[in-house]
This record gives sequence, structure tokens and C-alpha cells, in this order.
Amino acid sequence: MGFELTRFQGDVDEELVCPICSGVLEDPLQAPVCEHAFCRACIQEWICRQPNCPVDRQHITTVQLRPVPRILRNLLSRLCINCDNAEYGCTRVLKLDTLATHLEECEHNPKRLIPCEQGCGLVIPKDELKDHNCIKELRALVHTQQQKLNDFQQELAEQRFTMVEQKRELQLLKAMRISNPAMRAIADQMERDEVLRWSNTLARARVTRWGGMISTPDEILQRMIKRTLSESGCPAHIIDDLMENCHERRWPPGLCSLETRQTNRRLYENYVCKRIPGKQAVLVLHCDNEHMSEEMMVEPGLVMIFAHGIE
Repeated sequence: MGFELTRFQGDVDEELVCPICSGVLEDPLQAPVCEHAFCRACIQEWICRQPNCPVDRQHITTVQLRPVPRILRNLLSRLCINCDNAEYGCTRVLKLDTLATHLEECEHNPKRLIPCEQGCGLVIPKDELKDHNCIKELRALVHTQQQKLNDFQQELAEQRFTMVEQKRELQLLKAMRISNPAMRAIADQMERDEVLRWSNTLARARVTRWGGMISTPDEILQRMIKRTLSESGCPAHIIDDLMENCHERRWPPGLCSLETRQTNRRLYENYVCKRIPGKQAVLVLHCDNEHMSEEMMVEPGLVMIFAHGIE
């Protein structure tokens, strides 16, 4: 709906009036062919009922609507309008394009948030302040927080139950894998597919400074990376191996020492690296790097942590 004409100072050109609500255009859109302009809310609601222009009945759809020309927006922005809170005592007359900013700060706005001065510390709309009861509001807040806590505890219990079930299924799968070669092959393929699906969710990364590699990360850094991997959906059956492989003692022959790393540095660009979200670290997974030789790759993959140089 548009702005009421009575709120404006002086005459308003009819080109700035919405043909649907007869108010001054608010967030206007334009029909594509006839170029008639309407308030966004008005024309969208109109088209939902009948897909044609309200003025000349030409067929239009919501997708065809376009923003009005800049000259029309400039004319609207220069109109002078009374504040929405005039009935509450505000006497300001503003340019239309500054109205929204003023309303956020207008001291006469009945919904302006004001901190309670009676000690509860809550922020309350101005028109509700006179009926505000600190004890009642705090009790309601405590009740809401307790309900959220109960919901969280219930969700946590459900997740724990799911984890127990998954562990039980995993143990059963391992037992079947040992006793049945065919089942072992199926399980191995399922695990490989799971790793590949996870890898496809990760963004490609580019290492710009291989010299920034941390070959012997400390335990704190390893725990941080492990937590991030888990949160990213890393399959449980490979996460421990991946973290073991973040230290040079578990790296393949082509990376196991500073000397070999310097010798094979030209081969690094052949790695397909995936970004560990939010960290200066990459994953070099075996499923993405089957083109690499055994000298440069291990199962299920490598975690490479850097001080800098990851894009």
C-alpha cells in the first residue's frame, strides 16, 4: 500500500500516485510495455488475482515487473512527508527518502525500544513501558530459556540414541565383514562411496605457499582440525586415520622428510586439494588423487596444515 496523500506537503503529481491504492507510490514497480507504475505490494497482490495491468488490461506477470526509472525515484525521494508518528506528537516534515532512517530514531515512535530503568535490564517498546512488570517479564524469560534448554536436552538425548544405534550397526557390519567376503566387499564399497560423497561437498583449495606447511602440528592444532572435520561431515571410519596422517611421521616416502619434500616440490601442483572449512588446512584425499604415485599418496588421504598460503 502507498503513502496517504494527506501526509504530503503541497501537491503530488498524479504520475507519482498508485492507480490501485490511490496513495503515493511505495517501493514502486513498472509494467514492462505500458510502463504504468504501481506500489510493489499492490501490483503483486493484483497479479495474483488477475494477470493484467489495472490501467489498460495488458497481460503481465510478476516476473515481468521492473523497477521504475531513476527520474521517477528521484521525484519520489524529493517529496516532503509528515512523520508516521505525527499523531504521537512528532512535528518533523522530511524528504521521503529519509523517512525510514528517521523512524528508527524518532523519539515519538511508540515502538521505539527503551531499556527498563527499574532494574531488570530488559529492552521494551515505549508504548508497553507503562504496563511493564519486571518480575513477570523475567519469569517469562526464564520459562522460555528453560523450554529451550529442555528442547536442547531432548535433541541431545535423541542424538545420543542415534549414535548408539549407529555404533551397534557398525559393529554388526564389521562382524559380517569378517565372516562374509561378499559382505566385506559391499561394505568396503559403501565406505568408499561415503568418502567420495563427502569430498564432493568440500570446496577446492589452492595452495599458494607450500613453504608454509606445518609438518609437525601440535596436539592442540590437531584437535582443532579434527573437530572441524567432524563438523563438516567427515565419515567416522576415516577421521582418525586422516588426523594421524597430518604429521610427517605418517606421510608417504615422497613427503616424509624436508629433503624429500624439497626434491618433490614440483609435484605438489598435481594434488587435488579440498579446503578444510575456515582453516588454513587442506585435505588431499586418495579418492581425488588416484593419479598420484604411491610415493606421494596414502590411504585414505593426507591432512596438510599451513601457517599461511591457502586460497
